Amino acid sequence: MPSDEQRAVDLLARTDYGRVATSMRALPFLAFARHLVADGRVLLRLPRSCGYHRACTGHVVAYGADNLSTARPGEGLWSAQIVGECSAHEPTPAELERFGPAPRVVDGEPYEPVYLRVEPQFGTVHSTDGALESHFAHMP
Repeated sequence: MPSDEQRAVDLLARTDYGRVATSMRALPFLAFARHLVADGRVLLRLPRSCGYHRACTGHVVAYGADNLSTARPGEGLWSAQIVGECSAHEPTPAELERFGPAPRVVDGEPYEPVYLRVEPQFGTVHSTDGALESHFAHMP
């Protein structure tokens, strides 16, 4: 049976977008991010223009995703969150390809990506109506 941390990372690998949470000037904030999982780490792509990467880099952040907007009627819901230290990341060409195309603009500003890496130290998962069992039933 995988640990909650591993199950959270595995669930994040099944989604493309989530939310990073940390604090900026002593106030909490959430920011959307494109993510992918590589070698057990969660890699993030955020817009540089928002400046959120400055609050994340070198600090502990929480990152989470869910299936709340994609679950079909009658399908169980799940959410997954990891907590870990965040650092700047230089993506490989293969990782850039996996991230896919970036938006052209964010909040009316040209999109310039910044890449971060979260090293999971803690993970949590929550589900309703057997959602986790159905997701992990097909895993080797």
